Amino acid sequence: MELQSMASAIGVSVPVLRFLLCFVATIPVSFFHRLVPGGATARHLYAAVTGALLSYMSFGVSSNLHFLVPMLISYGSMVVYRKRCGVISFLSAMGYLIGCHVYYMSGDAWKEGGIDATVYEIKDYLDWTERKGIWTKSEKGSPSPLIPTLKAILQAGFCMGLYLYLSPFYPLSRFNEPIYQEWGFVKRLTCQYMSGFTARWKYYFIWSISEASIIISGLGFSGWTDSSPPKALWDRAKNVDVLGVEFAKSSVELPLVWNIQVSTWLRHYVYDRLVQKGKKPGFIQLLATQTVSAVWHGLYPGYIIFFVQSALMIAGSRAIYRWQQGVPPHMAIFKKVLMLMNFAYTLLVLNYSCIGFMVLSLHETLAAYGSVYYIGTIIPVALILLGNVIKPKPTRSKARKDQ
Repeated sequence: MELQSMASAIGVSVPVLRFLLCFVATIPVSFFHRLVPGGATARHLYAAVTGALLSYMSFGVSSNLHFLVPMLISYGSMVVYRKRCGVISFLSAMGYLIGCHVYYMSGDAWKEGGIDATVYEIKDYLDWTERKGIWTKSEKGSPSPLIPTLKAILQAGFCMGLYLYLSPFYPLSRFNEPIYQEWGFVKRLTCQYMSGFTARWKYYFIWSISEASIIISGLGFSGWTDSSPPKALWDRAKNVDVLGVEFAKSSVELPLVWNIQVSTWLRHYVYDRLVQKGKKPGFIQLLATQTVSAVWHGLYPGYIIFFVQSALMIAGSRAIYRWQQGVPPHMAIFKKVLMLMNFAYTLLVLNYSCIGFMVLSLHETLAAYGSVYYIGTIIPVALILLGNVIKPKPTRSKARKDQ
């Protein structure tokens, strides 16, 4: 009964609240990982037992069984056919995930909440657990995680507070209410912006908790600065740059500041591997990468549409950027106009596109997009087409490489 009242107070279901409580519990669990005696073996055992226990408390015994299946296939492929174990692991894990989406009605169990954390490489985990690499004891000593952990916790509290304050004003049900249909174009567009803006704080909260957990465990440590005295870096734990998202100068920057570790994984293991040797990546590689991300989230049409939209959004932003880089030095004002245009474009298309990610169903997604005359789809497509017609002469090879 107490869980029910708490869940109602923050507007989530009891299963989602149970997950959130277990997610927050990862902070003390991660702290005690530092104190486990007995060396690497004991730390491995502690991580396995506490991880399985938190998973069981969140989702039941079936969750651990779902983890075991792709893990066993992956390790089995390394024993039986190591040459192709990467392909086997990827295809089997994605196939199993799709099967789970279908079995659980494509994510109905999670429609009211989200499961997210920071991605890390197994080598980093092993080095951290075995105290190798940058985690080896040195003259600099072990970096203190206290201040960065507290910062992440404070950020999490602020994000959740702002989300709880804004969410009653911008519920997703608003798009189905008669009053929304009575509004004019500008007010509908403003409503879409505020709905997307509000929803993002929920994810900022989750990632901030995840960041605190990974930092306090020590796994988030990523080395030292070259300054004197050297300062500890905790980039391995960072999964979002809140100001970087909200004030992104172009859509191309978004994967660098939103879901950072997953975006890095997608770039290394999907995007880069689809680029043929000697050729430059293009829209096809971008679309394929976003499709993989969409399938990972679920099979709802809203997910697929959102990630296709995001591919169009990034491609359109690249067109503006190329024009921006082609502006001669004596036309600095025009260049600033294009920079402002890219910022406004990103703001508009991002918040338009994310409605699909939130409402999920095909009918509601198309209805929301149609209510603003598909402006967030038409503009990117128009920019992509114009970018193929209006091709400025490149002036900065480094800038082009960054894009």
